[in-house]
Amino acid sequence: MPARRIARVALDVHLPHLDRFFDYSVPEAMAGEAVVGARVRARFAGRTVDGFIVELPQDSEVEKLTPLSKVVSTEPVLDAHQVRLIRVVADHYAGTFADVMRLAVPPRHAATEAAEQHPWPRPEPAHVPAGALDEAPGGPRFLDGLRQGRHLRAHWQVPPRFVTDRSGACDWRRGLVQACAATLEGGHSALVLVPDVRDVRRVREALTGCLGEGCVAELHSELGPAARYRNYLAASRGVARVLVGTRGAAYAPLHDLGLICLWDDGDDLHAEPRAPYPHARDIAALRASTQPCALLLASHARSSEVERWVESGWLAALASPPGVVRRGCALVRVAADSDEALRRDPLAGAVRIPRRAFETIRAGLASGPVLVQVPRSGYLEALSCGDCRTPVRCRTCNGPVRADRLPDGGRRLSCRWCGRVMASWQCPRCGSARLRAPMVGSRRTAEELGRAFPGVVLVDSSGQNPRESVGDTPALVVATPGAEPFPSAGYSAAVLLDAALLLGRADLRAGEEALRRWLAAVALVRPASEGGSVCLVGPAGDASVQALVRLDPAGFAARELAQRAEAGFPPAVAMCAVEGAERTVTGFARLADWPEQAEVLGRAQLPPDEPDAEPVWRLLVRVPRAAGGALAGSAKKALAVRSARKEPGAVRVRIDPVELS
Repeated sequence: MPARRIARVALDVHLPHLDRFFDYSVPEAMAGEAVVGARVRARFAGRTVDGFIVELPQDSEVEKLTPLSKVVSTEPVLDAHQVRLIRVVADHYAGTFADVMRLAVPPRHAATEAAEQHPWPRPEPAHVPAGALDEAPGGPRFLDGLRQGRHLRAHWQVPPRFVTDRSGACDWRRGLVQACAATLEGGHSALVLVPDVRDVRRVREALTGCLGEGCVAELHSELGPAARYRNYLAASRGVARVLVGTRGAAYAPLHDLGLICLWDDGDDLHAEPRAPYPHARDIAALRASTQPCALLLASHARSSEVERWVESGWLAALASPPGVVRRGCALVRVAADSDEALRRDPLAGAVRIPRRAFETIRAGLASGPVLVQVPRSGYLEALSCGDCRTPVRCRTCNGPVRADRLPDGGRRLSCRWCGRVMASWQCPRCGSARLRAPMVGSRRTAEELGRAFPGVVLVDSSGQNPRESVGDTPALVVATPGAEPFPSAGYSAAVLLDAALLLGRADLRAGEEALRRWLAAVALVRPASEGGSVCLVGPAGDASVQALVRLDPAGFAARELAQRAEAGFPPAVAMCAVEGAERTVTGFARLADWPEQAEVLGRAQLPPDEPDAEPVWRLLVRVPRAAGGALAGSAKKALAVRSARKEPGAVRVRIDPVELS
């Protein structure tokens, strides 16, 4: 009797209690098509579902196997390294294999798969830039290690200075190019992960200038289905040796992977909004450990997670001392940083745009564009009574009210929750009709500065309407964080407004995130030796502000991590957040067999995101970092029990949540 052919299949089934592979028999007619990594269809629980062959075992514990229904494609698009990574990521985040698999493998595009392979030139590092990573302490040693194929791990603290080469690439992009070129010289492929599509394009241009035209693949959500699948196939077929993309590219099946680079791990765009909510930084770290390969995290700031890895010795730190960094960067000052500043401008600590900020703008406009960073887009994003400061709320849903500017110059009040327009408003507390705006958006800021500096070109750049770049002529550029246009010759000055608004956010990472955004702006300003200056309007004594003035993100990260360890918050400890209806969260807590060291915090009701929303409750569970795997395992088992019992109500489980407000 001939040996039966068996296919082990990862099915597209997201139920936690069915989070395992299933064995099927391979019919004789499909024997030549059923290869590892192929897409298949199979019967499961009375219906036909999609899946991937992850293994062709010699035997199965199941005596009678159901045959595969169909081999959809013989193209192997899921390799053994990916299967291992997906499993590790799913377990780390208390998710299912199917949850992560949908993030890792793009949908099939049959025409692209059947088409002739797009020519893919082999990358040849011909014009490797200098003066970036190779200048960092330990940088040359790290690059030599990449050429030797060593599995090194490091965090590169990129100085927030504006220095470009002939291609227009700034420090961090040149450094990533250097790392990729060194990896290719060692005979290995390289993967670069960045927060958004704009960064993808800029890094691709920098890589192309060094490696040659057409040899860099990219993966991101803005690619059409055909282009995205074509680039994915180029990686899985081994013809693409360098790939740059956003968070989903962390799973890209590059052959002989030698290096993963990740830029700006603190950017929240690296956090996946779909279950099980993995973070690209952690995926990269898990992949570097399991595949294995080298890992380079680079950023102007330093997240608490990176600081923990550096302090533990898992990551090497490639960083210059703050004093050395300051010599090559713009001069950073706070508007009200001394008694002398307050003597010159007694209102410096009270007004939104004080005298020193205006002086910084005026001086900067004499030699080039000036950046004004504003935390929020829009016009007047929050309103309160001009007399008693009572917040303006919607009469219908009690939501926050905003003011938008109309074409005729007037203003329209509308609710940010339900959209209802308010023809008039009177304070229910004191009867006043006067309004003030404690939260001013970028459009209103641009309008105010336009009146203060008549005749100056105004540029408004926000997340909804970003500008790609600006020239070297005088202009006032008002931008929200992350939407700052890239200056061809650097900004001559920058003003960082509403620092207190960023620092006052009810979030664990408020100070860390504020410093990250400010350092990104400083990095676009010319060095002090060329007249570059930065003025921050905010509390001079705040730890984040002082770290910015000193240009010492590493020192700030060390103190931040120590404070979180003392308070018992991530990443010093491992934490699980469980969210849902009160009854659902309570039931989940009863099912969970938490580790012995677990400390349960809550339940607590969360503020509603919109009117008429069902109340959401949250339970927090924390354990020592060493018990993080056990915590995720406990949460996963509880999810499996709920799933098997078909218990009603949705529950959201997040391991080490990025936001904790």
